[in-house]
Amino acid sequence: MNKRKYIKTRRAEQQDRTREKIIEATVALHEKLGPANTSIKAIAEKAGVQRLTVYRHFPDDTSLFQACSSHYLGQHPPPNMSDWADIQDASERNYAALLAFYRYYRSTEEMWSVVYRDIDTVKALQVPMGQFQAYLDQVRDDLLAIWNVKQADRNSLAITLRHCLRFTTWASLKNENMSDKKIVELVMDWIAS
Repeated sequence: MNKRKYIKTRRAEQQDRTREKIIEATVALHEKLGPANTSIKAIAEKAGVQRLTVYRHFPDDTSLFQACSSHYLGQHPPPNMSDWADIQDASERNYAALLAFYRYYRSTEEMWSVVYRDIDTVKALQVPMGQFQAYLDQVRDDLLAIWNVKQADRNSLAITLRHCLRFTTWASLKNENMSDKKIVELVMDWIAS
């Protein structure tokens, strides 16, 4: 009986390793080629497994993309709101949060670029990207809460903050050869007005 239990554990460990290889192969291909250009065949080849093995572990694109997103964000976690939670001044808190996100985007630019490029054509991206957007909305709400502004201005400020937190906003300004600090300074001018 112990022998059977040992074999089952060993088999489970092997399955976990295979699953991890598939996830890592998928993440690498997504970052290099983009989700839209990554085939199951390419994933299987990179992971050193058969296509059927990929399907056994991930029966659909949604489960594969969810696992890949979790893996990638585990290795590259976005900025944490606790990093600026103690800053009581609204401008300083916003500056700290935006600078943290822009530095994060710069260090993960390759992946975010292809993901945003493919989001409209790859349905399986909708769930993980929706979760990331929900996190950005939480950050926006945290940043908005500290501002002492009239309700009428609050709606405009919420829209501005949401726009400022987006990767696509950072990417468009980065393409103007601006440093992350310069981008934050410009964005803080938007917020101030």
